[in-house]
Amino acid sequence: MDSIGIHMSGMYQSWGRYPAVDVLSQEVENLYNIDNISFNQKGGKLLLPFGNGRSYGDSCLNIHEKLLDTRGLDRFISFDKDAGILRCESGVLLSKVIELISPHGWFLKVTPGTRFVTIGGAIANDVHGKNHHRAGTFGCHVNCFELLRSDGSSMLCSRDNNSDYFKATIGGLGLTGVIAWAEITLQKVESEFLDVETICFDNLSEFFSISKSSDEKYEHTVAWIDCLAKGGSIGNGLFFRANYKKESLREKKYSEKYKSVPCELPFSIVNKSTLSVFNKLYKWKNCKKNNSFSVQHIYQFFYPLDSIKNWNRIYGSNGFFQYQCVVPRENSYCAIKDILKEVSNYGAGSFLAVLKNFGDIKSPGMLSFPRFGTTLALDFPNQGEKTLNLLNSLDRIVMSAGGAIYPAKDARMSGTMFKKSFEKWNDFAPYIDPNFSSSFLRRVLKDD
Repeated sequence: MDSIGIHMSGMYQSWGRYPAVDVLSQEVENLYNIDNISFNQKGGKLLLPFGNGRSYGDSCLNIHEKLLDTRGLDRFISFDKDAGILRCESGVLLSKVIELISPHGWFLKVTPGTRFVTIGGAIANDVHGKNHHRAGTFGCHVNCFELLRSDGSSMLCSRDNNSDYFKATIGGLGLTGVIAWAEITLQKVESEFLDVETICFDNLSEFFSISKSSDEKYEHTVAWIDCLAKGGSIGNGLFFRANYKKESLREKKYSEKYKSVPCELPFSIVNKSTLSVFNKLYKWKNCKKNNSFSVQHIYQFFYPLDSIKNWNRIYGSNGFFQYQCVVPRENSYCAIKDILKEVSNYGAGSFLAVLKNFGDIKSPGMLSFPRFGTTLALDFPNQGEKTLNLLNSLDRIVMSAGGAIYPAKDARMSGTMFKKSFEKWNDFAPYIDPNFSSSFLRRVLKDD
């Protein structure tokens, strides 16, 4: 079941539904056939590829300009079932990739928290997963791709061919051109199920201790934290660590049960009262049993929110901000603690506050977000200036710690924050296609 409701009624908006986009604010051209793509008659509009709109802010938007909808580029080209090499067009969803490869004992080497993103989007945002300490980013496993430029040229990009454009396009936010197709390396797995251990921890120090002891033995690690906690309990939560089962459970059937938020709510149901109740129940449910081991299907473990269609509607008609930062490991404890103090005092944090340590595997991408350190992701209902002031205060903590903000999750960081986050910006800029842009790029460069 593919969740592509963002395309309804001509609307092309981000998953955070902020900034608001009306039907007439973006021109859209649908791309269906690579061989027939031409950039010669675009009416002078600046262009941006659009995948499935699962970025949270404006990096996938091109307000008052033109989007190139790539979902029509949805064909598989080749699949080597023995070597685990897949080549497909850029508009193919990860969900479709999984449906193809999973029955043959393969899975994605790196996957984000939703499978409803396109291959092109995964490359453009150089997405990461729960196994960054083992596998790095999605871009680490891209072998090659074809890049189409607005001057009508195309180039094969890999580590050996046009390597500069290869590095610029991975994490390049769709600004270097249109990825026509890509080839990726897959991971051999014996089962579609994982052995998962859940550990309750009482504070931030315990998180770092558990995370450090888990990296060597567990491929996937991540934590949920109670962002409303204060004092000695700040940073308390649940640590999840998992490995693929070593034996096949082909006889074990898994049927995903879908729920839906049926309509847009006029206001956010995420507030201090609902969060407090949810956080207590969620931790109690996971800590009440002495046996904290479970067997989970890949959909349960990697994509828990995919089973709730249109879950972004719970934040109301004003949408929400997702805030994801990373801070260097040597500054992680103090910076994350300071951030959580600010959020707790604010009193309206996130249902799913995600905390994880990144490893030291470097991505090939010039503008890749993950780096050796600790990353924290939070959702905030859009309450206007109040929320923006909070996020600005979090930026100051992150900047002081030498950290970065994730563009795929951002809708409001300053140009100064962006350039502090990505010191290779000046190296990247020459590779932007002169006829490509985005709402995000124009926003962060407006002070230049």
